[in-house]
Amino acid sequence: MTEKPKIGRPATGKTPVRSVRVPDTIWGPAVEKASAEGKTITEVITESLRRYVARKR
Repeated sequence: MTEKPKIGRPATGKTPVRSVRVPDTIWGPAVEKASAEGKTITEVITESLRRYVARKR
């Protein structure tokens, strides 16, 4: 049996791509603030999730 050719672009990063819904009223200011601080929105989200997971109940 032959394999079907894979369609689409190969993954370029080492972490999986995630999809979330965020209201524009939060997303826009967050992207602007991250940019002003020299960060990407991905870095900000990852940092926030790390703190959330590490937080004790």
